[in-house]
Amino acid sequence: MSCACSPPPDRDCTADATFAGDAAPFRSLVFSEIGGGRMSAFEFFFSFYGLLLGLSVAELVGGFARVLHERHRIRFGWLTPLLAVFVAMDVATFWSQAWVIFRGAPFNLSLLFLGLVVAATFYVAASVTFPRVTAEGVSDRIDLDEHFWAHRRLVFSCVMVANAIVALVFTGLAAANAGFAELATSPRLWIGMAIFIGGTATAAFAPWRRVAVSALLVVLLYSAWNVARSAASLIAAGGWSPPV
Repeated sequence: MSCACSPPPDRDCTADATFAGDAAPFRSLVFSEIGGGRMSAFEFFFSFYGLLLGLSVAELVGGFARVLHERHRIRFGWLTPLLAVFVAMDVATFWSQAWVIFRGAPFNLSLLFLGLVVAATFYVAASVTFPRVTAEGVSDRIDLDEHFWAHRRLVFSCVMVANAIVALVFTGLAAANAGFAELATSPRLWIGMAIFIGGTATAAFAPWRRVAVSALLVVLLYSAWNVARSAASLIAAGGWSPPV
């Protein structure tokens, strides 16, 4: 397709063709850039997905920093900080899962949209974990434990939805791919999923406060155990070599 304009000899008409209504040259350019060795499909996907997950981490850290800044009028407690640690650890887990699940995925718009939905769900959970502290000079006291009880259902529900989406993707891959099917045969995977989903649902919807707090501690300890197990594997493997 020729350009409607008369460009100089060193000008590429691809952009003009795209804005003229023909997207095929633009799609060809994208696929050539990704498949031509300059950037892998996973690198392209993760540049978007990782950025959105990083915003969730920034929201958690920023929320904690704002609370510290207004500490003179805040009753801290320990439930909201534990909730923040749990959400942060689950975000880090999703970062790790992206390497396992999406590393071999092709370039596809639907995967970018899937990553957007998962990361945006986490962002909502992270943004609600800490209260929105207003400007300095406000005398109203804020109780972080009461904030936890007022928002626990939303935060835990967002975490469950994000995990359910990735679990459905993994189940579909296991049904279609032998490599993922082998991963799905691990009993530890399903036991861990049952502990996580059951604990998160209980922490979100249990009408008894002691039961909800116990469930939070269970899922938090389970996440910490996974981190410790990974650290033990790293130490057993000899760590990593220094750069040469």
